[in-house]
Amino acid sequence: MELQALRYAAMVSTLTFEQAVDAHQKFRESRGLLPASAEIIIREFLDIADGPVAFSNKVRIILASANFSKEITSTVLWLNAQGLDVVCVKMRPHSFQGRVLLDIEQVIPLPETAAFQIAIREKLVAQEALATSGRDLTRYRLQTSQGETFANLPKRRLIYKIVAEAIKLGVKPIEILDAVPWRQANMFISAPGRLSGVALMATASGRSAARYFCDDAELFHVDDHTYSMSKQWGLRTEDAVKKILDILPTNHGLQYESEV
Repeated sequence: MELQALRYAAMVSTLTFEQAVDAHQKFRESRGLLPASAEIIIREFLDIADGPVAFSNKVRIILASANFSKEITSTVLWLNAQGLDVVCVKMRPHSFQGRVLLDIEQVIPLPETAAFQIAIREKLVAQEALATSGRDLTRYRLQTSQGETFANLPKRRLIYKIVAEAIKLGVKPIEILDAVPWRQANMFISAPGRLSGVALMATASGRSAARYFCDDAELFHVDDHTYSMSKQWGLRTEDAVKKILDILPTNHGLQYESEV
């Protein structure tokens, strides 16, 4: 099992961005999925809005089985000690009232230590990627005015949360646009009425849903208008965050800090 997984991992590690886009587009077409740009979907997953994409040679391996022998678990532990990212997951099917239920249990790394190990690995990967590509992979921690805490936020999710809090505090979208004038052309899609994300995007000819926060729970409803905010944020994201914080009430209570 582990040798086969390593062969697959070695094959995937050589994929270029263009090859990954082509493979995913063929997969979507073969499954009859809704028309969508494979490139936009992959960029959304990678949190890279535009520009060149260079995949890391590091890959993650997940082994799934009903049981794992000592030979496999010892091999996996050794591979992880060498810097690989290998997870073992037990999957046991159970019959219940004519249905099949799947019991899933992660055995390596143990759940009690997985979060710490993953955090360390992700930080090292982020630092390596930043050093080699110059991309900003900073993650943020945000505390809202209600005391909620959100961790590991990329820049676009940070500014989305900031805008959501601003609107909760009574700040109008036009005021937010005035604070970040360089984004006035494409920061929001809006339309009259209380619309769903699908209905709102239908009013925005030529705009891609993959580039906006347009799930129903992510929309803003202000003064009988519905707003969807752009996910496309670049080098001036922190400037925008600071400008928006400047127009909030003095007791807004929002706090954020970088994690990497």
